[in-house]
This record gives sequence, C-alpha cells and structure tokens, in this order.
Amino acid sequence: MTVALMWEARAVAGRGEELLAWARARAHELTEQPLRRETFRAPQDRVLVITWWDAPYDAELPELPEPDGDLVTRAVHRWRFESVGVG
Repeated sequence: MTVALMWEARAVAGRGEELLAWARARAHELTEQPLRRETFRAPQDRVLVITWWDAPYDAELPELPEPDGDLVTRAVHRWRFESVGVG
C-alpha cells in the first residue's frame, strides 16, 4: 500500500524562503527516507511537503516536525492519504 503524508505550513510574512529552506533541511534529516518527496510553495508564504511511503495506512512514519513558533503563523496542518491508483 502507498501512503502519502502531507505537511503544510504558513510562514510569517516575508519569511517564506526561510521556511522553505527549513522544510527542505528537515526532510533530509528524517530517520527513514520515503519512496518519493515533493516540496511546493504557494502565495502567502506557504510551504507544502508530500512524502510517499510503502506502508500500511496506520504505520508509524517519520514526519516533519513543527517549525519554531516565530517562523510560522499557525500550527502545521497534516494529512494522511491512502493511494487508490495512478491515472
């Protein structure tokens, strides 16, 4: 089974590049490496990281931590999805 973990954060205004660099560095420090990882950015200094894992849906998987509170405007949003096919 393929499980995708999504991690999304919004940086304090003007600190989007810093949050992006932080997320990239932390992704390389995970205790295990995913099958695939993609990092995205969006307006309003948002950063999204999606990792794909060959694991059961409820498996314990390494996730990106919360950034320091002075870097983000709110708590990180996290979602877990199960793949139902590639089209």
